[in-house]
This record gives sequence, structure tokens and C-alpha cells, in this order.
Amino acid sequence: MNPDRRTVLSGILASAIASGLPLRALAADEVARVDDLIKRMTVEEKAGQMTCLADAFRPFNPPNPAAGIQDVKRLSEEIRKGRVGCLFNGIGVAGGRKAQEIAVNESRLGIPLLLAGDVIHGLKTIFPVPLGEAAAFDPGLSQRTARAMAIEATAAGLHLTFAPMADVARDQRWGRVVEGAGEDVTLTALLTAARVRGFQGRDLRRDDSLLACPKHFAAYGAVAGGLEYGSVDISDETLRETHLPPFASAFAAGALTTMAAFSEINGVPATADRSLLTDTLRGEMGFRGFVFSDYTADEELVAHGYAEDDRDAARLAVLAGVDMSMQSGLYIRYLPELVKSGAVPMGTIDVAVRRILYVKMAMGLFENPWRSLDPAAERSRIATPGHRELAREAGARSVVLLQNDGVLPLDPARKRRIALIGPFAEDKANLYGPWAFYGDPDKGIDIATGLRAAMPDPEGLEVVAGSGIRAPIDGGIEAAVKAARAADVVVLALGESQDMSGEAQSRTTIEIPPVQQALADAVAAVKKPTVVLLRHGRALALHDGVANANAVLATWFLGSETGNAIADIVFGKVDPSGKLPVSFPWESGQEPFFYDRKSTGRPTVPNGSTEYKARYATTDNSARYPFGHGLSYTDFVLDRLALSDPALRWDGSVTVSARLTNKGRRRGSETVQLYTRDRVASRTRPIREFKKMERVTLEPGESRTVRFTLVRADLQFVGDGNRWLAEPGVFDVWVGQSSEDGLHTQITLYAAPPPGP
Repeated sequence: MNPDRRTVLSGILASAIASGLPLRALAADEVARVDDLIKRMTVEEKAGQMTCLADAFRPFNPPNPAAGIQDVKRLSEEIRKGRVGCLFNGIGVAGGRKAQEIAVNESRLGIPLLLAGDVIHGLKTIFPVPLGEAAAFDPGLSQRTARAMAIEATAAGLHLTFAPMADVARDQRWGRVVEGAGEDVTLTALLTAARVRGFQGRDLRRDDSLLACPKHFAAYGAVAGGLEYGSVDISDETLRETHLPPFASAFAAGALTTMAAFSEINGVPATADRSLLTDTLRGEMGFRGFVFSDYTADEELVAHGYAEDDRDAARLAVLAGVDMSMQSGLYIRYLPELVKSGAVPMGTIDVAVRRILYVKMAMGLFENPWRSLDPAAERSRIATPGHRELAREAGARSVVLLQNDGVLPLDPARKRRIALIGPFAEDKANLYGPWAFYGDPDKGIDIATGLRAAMPDPEGLEVVAGSGIRAPIDGGIEAAVKAARAADVVVLALGESQDMSGEAQSRTTIEIPPVQQALADAVAAVKKPTVVLLRHGRALALHDGVANANAVLATWFLGSETGNAIADIVFGKVDPSGKLPVSFPWESGQEPFFYDRKSTGRPTVPNGSTEYKARYATTDNSARYPFGHGLSYTDFVLDRLALSDPALRWDGSVTVSARLTNKGRRRGSETVQLYTRDRVASRTRPIREFKKMERVTLEPGESRTVRFTLVRADLQFVGDGNRWLAEPGVFDVWVGQSSEDGLHTQITLYAAPPPGP
């Protein structure tokens, strides 16, 4: 691993992330073949390799906004002329083979196409949205689901996915929170690396290896006000400490492509930012793959007010380090003339083309342009029973039990009347969540179906919508109240539709829609035991009849097996073990809100006066449910916190241990979390920082000692001169079950001894 990249990774478990890279050096003859191709290519053919267009041979997701070439005949001719290097967002082996045959057999140089698509959390088998799956706090699970996605996507004729999203997202108003791993840098880095390993496997040349494209480089999750496509104003320290490490982890895990962000950073759009895409990405981080623009992002440099016109936009993007232009067509249109005029050196073009061809060579496309285009694989590897079972497991593991007064789990053997109320009770249109357009809508299991299948008497389930997602239903609340009165238990299925999360779905208020809140409040007045099932792609601010329910479950968008996964949790077949990857605020106005905030010079203290302290006048400066929070049906207790040594030597290590005991009556799993705080530093540090985790499964009465090792790298931060450094001093350490609890101790980092004479 490049030493600079190790520095960027710092304490983010660099050695673990970098294990098992699916990379190999290109052979001399492969390098020679690329060199020969570049010598033979016209500048138009080079610009063609740098052009990615929507796949008109097998269109699936209509281009939005509409741009580029939309008809097969014209696109075929462009490929035949060598003016296209990549197609995206089409699936199907037959169409993919047709396009590849034109590229390989009918173009002058026969360079194969790269076939890409947005496989974000599933192709036909839809897994939980990435934010939901992040709640499992389990890189192993993320790697397994990514592997299943790769098997299906490559069977459907794809070589590359525009995933995972590596953005750390700290403002829940941003719609694309749903696409990542939440608000924490360490969790995001671990899960991003796991997904890259899962997508790509251990051999890039295998037919089922799916190239990963971590996005959006960089700091797109920091857009001001959570506004999609907005601007980012950020310090270099925060950029390097919070937003770059997940990308470094992805590159260490073997990712060979990345995508530039739509947003600007400190006044310079990422697509035209040479400092970001060349100096930082390639110089500081050692990235050796190629960079995509986002969809028409190079063209949008004009609207940013950064480029004079489309020609200037193409010039700025290629000089900054964008190797492949997506959908705008600017490169094929303008690069030949820009080279001819001297505005862009031919050497710049050659470097970009070489990067693209090296990746195509590394994945075996020149050796076998028909890889991932096998009709037999398409028939046998998609939507398999094994993948459905994994989707069910991942769905249940993603559910977070936010609160429970004992109403859950429901006894699966007991006959009871359950009123399932809400717009998502029988809804199938919103099971999958955003970015699941390849999935078959009628193949998902809705909540009512899942619950009935788990009940001894399915007739005991009464379903009432009560309201629409955004609009009332005539007589809906009255029917819901009547059903609640007749029931033993009420289950409320409320939340967001899938088009309320995702790209371009920023929201000023992150709450249950008013019509659903009114429904919940009316049902709550009946005073029957009530369970709330939240459907959502972000943290929500909960109120009244929702917030005060007997039990509340965060169920996100769980995908194909939604109903079965929820039933597994509600009836106790599976013990809930999810933990929140994002903090749930008390009010929308607290956003951006995240657990690792600064104390300020006037922090609030428990049981102290809040006057003239860092707080809002209308609410506490805390989370309703903090990062890392998640309950179980059993009772886990931590005790016996111990240190191998309270002194951490400069090049030494300290083991932090604690005993976890299951004092309940059920088998269950708990994720034990370790947090630190640098008490005094040359730059103010967060109140807590998540560093380590371990998932433990225990039988009733069983205990296990959990051990974490801390080294100096775990305590580093970005200091003066953008250098990663650790400073001697006292550090708080917590071992707990969320970011707001835990057993507490302290260690002291001692300075390196002075060099000898």
C-alpha cells in the first residue's frame, strides 16, 4: 500500500481493510499492447474511450435529465467509429453482446466496451438500502450482500457498478444519506471497503467480478443545508479527517475507478478541481485507476459559472483529471479540437486513455470481451433462493429496535387480533427504496404478507390503510380507530415513500408526513399496545403518537424480503441486533446533527443549568436516539472494564477489555463499541470518536470478554499543515453499547523517547 495512502487511512484499521486485494500487476505484453493501441489511436478514438453514454441497446433506467444519444442506430454507429468506451444503465446479455460485437468486430481497433450500471443495493434480488444495512454494523454482511449483487449484475451483462457511496453524511435533510453508511468515518470506511471486496471478489478477471466505483469524490455528504447538488465549504482538516478516509479504504481494498462529486468544494467544482482530482487523489492518496465524471457534471461547469461554455468545460474537466465523461458527450465533441489547438496536451489525453485501457486489461476484457455476457449465467444466477434467503437475513439484521416497553416480541404461537394500520401495510411500491430500478416490483414481500405467514391464525390480522402517504383517505382515520379498538395489538406502518429519499430528495423537515402523524395520534388515543414500523431512508424527528408508542422499530427500506424480515423480528424468530448508523434528532432544526460534535467553550453538563450554554432554546442539544443505539429482546450488561496498561507507549499498544453478559432469557447478539476522546489537543477534538466494534452472540446467562487493541494510529488526527499526528496526553476511553453510554477509563499516550546519542 502506498505510504501516503496509509497516512490518509491512519487509524481506520488500515491493515485489515487492505487485506486480500484483487489486484495484480499487468504483464509486460499487456502493457505493450496498451502502448501499441495508444500509438495507433486517432485523437477521436482516444476521446471515444473517454466517453460513457447511456445504453440504448437495453435501456432500463431512462436518462435523467435526458441527454446524449437515445436511439440504437445512432449509438451503434458511434461505437463502430470508436467514439464510445463505456455504456451504462442497461441490463441483459443479448443487448450487451450486440453492443460488444460492434465494438470488437466492427470498430477499427476492436477495443471492447465497459458495461456499467447503478447496482446500489441489488439487481433483481433487492437487499436493504445501504444506510439500513449499515445498521448491522457488520462488514462481513456487507461483503456477502455485495458479492450476491455482483453475481446477479455480471450475469445480467454488467462489468461495473457505480457503488459504493463512500460519502460521510451528517445532515439528514440530504436525500442521499440513504445511499451510504451514515454519519461516522470509521464505520463508513469499514463498510465501503467490505462492499468493494464483495463486488470485485478476489480476481478481477472472473466472470462474476463487478468493478466498484466508490463515489462521490469528495465530501459530497457535506453539502450546505443538505441541499442536493449544493456547495461544500470545508476546512482541509475536516476534508482529510472525515471525508477522505472512506475513499482511501476503498482504494486499499482494490477499487480501480471513482466518481467525482457534483458539488463544488471551497468555490471549485469537483469536476474541474485539479488540486482534488490530481494532487490529492493521485498524489497524496496514490490512486492509480480512472475517474468518471458524474452524470453530465462536466457540462454543468457552465451553470456553476466556472466554465465559459461547453468547450471550456471539457478543457477544465480533462485537465483536472476526469478521465471519462458521463453522458454529456463533451469529450468526443471537443477534445480533438482542444488537442489540435494546443489547449489540451496530447500527453494529458494519453494518460487518461492509458488508465482506462489498463483497467479494461486488468479485468480481462481484451482477453475475453464476452465475459459477463453468458446467457446460461443469466438464466441461473439471478434471483436465486440463496440470494432471497440472504436478503431476508440482511433485512432482519438491519432492523433497529429503538424503544420497547416489553410489548415485543409477540408470541408467535398465541392467537391474537392484530390491527395493521398505515399506508405501508400492504404497499409493494415502496419496499425497495431508491436506486432499485432493476428489481421486479411484484416480487417483494409486503408487511401484511410477512406477518400473516408467521401467524398461527392469519385471519387475526386486520389491515386498514388509514391514510395515504401524503394525502388523507375519506373515512380512513375512523376506520383505523375502529380497527385499533377491536385489536389486541396495533402495528403502525408509517414513514417515507421511496421517492422521498435518494438523489434530488433533500427535505427541509425530516418528519413523518402530517397526514400519517394525524393517523398515529388518533390511533394512540385508543391506548392499545402499539408497535411502530418506520419506513425511511434517513434519520427522522419523531413526535407524539409515533415517538410515544410502546415499541418503535427502524425498518428503513429492506428490499425483496421486507415483510418476512419484519415478521422475523416482530415475532421474535430473530432477536433485533441493529445499531443506528445515524443519530435521530429531537427536531429537524437540529440538523446537521452527529454524535462526534465538538463540546464548544460552553458545553451543557448533566443536571446543570443550560442558560448561556451550547443548546437550542427549544430543545436539548442531544439525540433522541444516538449513533450506535439499538436495543435487544434480551438484557446485555457490560462490566469488568480493564486495561493491560494505562500507559500507551509511542510505538506500543494497550488492550482494553470488558465482560459482556447476557442476563436475559433469550439468545441474542450485541455490538460492543469502543470510543475515545483526546482531552487536550492542538486542535479541538470531538466529544467522542468511534474506533472499534465487535459483534458478540451469547446464550442466556453466558458471558464473554471482549478485547480491543489501541495503538497510537487510533489516536491520530489531522493537525497543522494537514499532517496526521498524535499528541501525547490523556485520552478518555469508553466501552459501551452506543455513543452515549459505556464503561469509562483513561489511558495516557507517552511521547517517543528522544533519539540516543
